[in-house]
Amino acid sequence: MSKSAYSDYVLEEPGESIYIREVYGKTLVDLGKSYSDIVVLDADLTVSTKTNLFGKEYPERFFTMGVSEQDMMATAAGFALAGKRPFASTFAIFATGRAWEHVRQSIAFPKLNVKIVATHAGVTVGEDGATHQALEDICLMRVLPNMRVIVPADAIETEQVIRTITDNDGPVYVRLARAKFPTIYNSKYKFELGKASILRHGSDVGIFAAGIMVSEALQAAKLLEEQGIDASVVNLSTIKPIDVETIVSVAEKTKAVITAEDHNIIGGLGGAVSEVLSEHCPTRLKRIGMKDRFGTSGNGMKLLEYFGLKANNIAEAAIEMLNSK
Repeated sequence: MSKSAYSDYVLEEPGESIYIREVYGKTLVDLGKSYSDIVVLDADLTVSTKTNLFGKEYPERFFTMGVSEQDMMATAAGFALAGKRPFASTFAIFATGRAWEHVRQSIAFPKLNVKIVATHAGVTVGEDGATHQALEDICLMRVLPNMRVIVPADAIETEQVIRTITDNDGPVYVRLARAKFPTIYNSKYKFELGKASILRHGSDVGIFAAGIMVSEALQAAKLLEEQGIDASVVNLSTIKPIDVETIVSVAEKTKAVITAEDHNIIGGLGGAVSEVLSEHCPTRLKRIGMKDRFGTSGNGMKLLEYFGLKANNIAEAAIEMLNSK
């Protein structure tokens, strides 16, 4: 792949694979030194979400709410009203599904400064199965007025996201995963809320991805280059507010657009990009993701292959689109 095609903040080859939820926990600990008003709440999953790291350092600011996600969200809202900076964490399926009404009424509606950082999203949750594989959470959160929705692509971006939202007032939903993510960014990268990052510049097809699928999109671009196809790859880590300008710019320069996500193709990243293009730049689009179905139990990485969420699936979709009339 041409070196010049990459942005200067992107690694040419995937780096170390890291648990981004562990990065979240460690970043909270570090932020706790400078922000005495940070409080962290968790719904009985502290070891899995890695908020236990904060709890060990700052037990007086750490609240284990038990299996009571609705109560946790309402309590976080109370902390925000009292001038604290609450972070509320649990698995994505519980944070967005079980507690949705409380998030809507107590956090989003009054636009309170609550940071919902959920882990274990997508089919990469793996062996926990369909009941725990949140495939609707982006849809549930982005439909709420005042809610920002962020899906980091690697460890570098995860740390920067957590630091950014700490200083950004208002409700935010951050979607993390159980699995390790390959590192795609170098030290030059700077996350900006509401701004997509173009990882690779190409003229034939534009690939928009989020989360674990960003690294798959980069690998797909390599496969496409072997076929003489030049692909742009864009990390849309901020799904709301979405970067209309970058989406339209890439679509105008390419012949087709693909979205890739570890989420239902209805209402998630693919839906969001479709909405932008239909209003601003009608473009042929193919959505790679979970096709209106639930997941199943199995190894997380193998499930990506099973459901057609790998680099070769993205590349095949691009070739098919470009060859069609």
